[in-house]
Amino acid sequence: MDKIRIGSVGLGRLGLEHAKNIATRIPGAELVALCDIDTEKLHRVGKELGVRHYCTTFEEMLAIKGLDAVAIVSPSALHCTQIAQALERGKHVFCEKPLGTSLEECRLAEKAVEAHPDAVFMLGFMRRFDESYRYAKEKIDAGEIGRPVLFRSYSQDPISCIDGAIAFAPHSGGEFYDMSSHDIDLARWMLSSEPVSVYAVGGCYAYPEFAQYEDGDNVSCLMKFKNDAMAFLFAGRTAPHGYNVETEIIGTKATLRIASVPQKNLVEILDRYGVRKECSENFQERFAQAYLHEMEAFVDCIRSKRKPSVSVYDGTAVSVIAGKCTESFRSGKLIAI
Repeated sequence: MDKIRIGSVGLGRLGLEHAKNIATRIPGAELVALCDIDTEKLHRVGKELGVRHYCTTFEEMLAIKGLDAVAIVSPSALHCTQIAQALERGKHVFCEKPLGTSLEECRLAEKAVEAHPDAVFMLGFMRRFDESYRYAKEKIDAGEIGRPVLFRSYSQDPISCIDGAIAFAPHSGGEFYDMSSHDIDLARWMLSSEPVSVYAVGGCYAYPEFAQYEDGDNVSCLMKFKNDAMAFLFAGRTAPHGYNVETEIIGTKATLRIASVPQKNLVEILDRYGVRKECSENFQERFAQAYLHEMEAFVDCIRSKRKPSVSVYDGTAVSVIAGKCTESFRSGKLIAI
């Protein structure tokens, strides 16, 4: 089979990561088109990656002859409409999380996927492709930790990225959609269950700019799942030490911890500050291999004509839960799911 010809929309931090992976690191794939409204960035990145087609609208990219698939890394509110448009034009679709920022948007995407059963649709929950998380999932499924009791997950962005978070706030859907989607997906995946209730709290502790969007800069929630397991999630935008994602799963027989001490690598620095380890600076660095593995899986699904392990329904479930977390955060009430 010839190379899978892919066009990618959105050249933000993650869009750039996906574009580079498709163009330079994935055998069997070819990045033939880029789409972004920033024409200066579009042509600069396109020239760097050797892309033939430069588009400023999604519709223009879909019209390119011979395009097999698209990677959607655009603002969250555009995802579901672009998914439907791409599938209707006969393209395979990879889309970044969240699937949508409302149930109505997610249903639109579901109907589009169902109407095109021969097309490959994959949602970008990249932590499922991280080697440490996959290893932990195997341990849980094998019964090695006994019955899961508590899932705890922290996602903290470095304060150095706060300007980008504020700029993205008007169309992010809120911190539970923007940051906690990955944690929600991991909880469902690792606990093999669905939540039945959620109570969320938080606020604008350092940046009141988020308040105008009924959002916070640090939020948390407690969930109860159908199998009686508990989950505690925390999302923060003001970590002074760097990018920090850590997860713990407590079972009746054992506990699993993933990156409980965030670190850039295995190097220890001994200097006038003492003995210390550096943290990853951003999500691209921490999950570089996971982003590569998930795009490899997408391309392999197209070539082998199989369905990905992450479905559109996973995306809907996570978005619904994120919405309930947001509702609880704004109302201060316990919300049933």
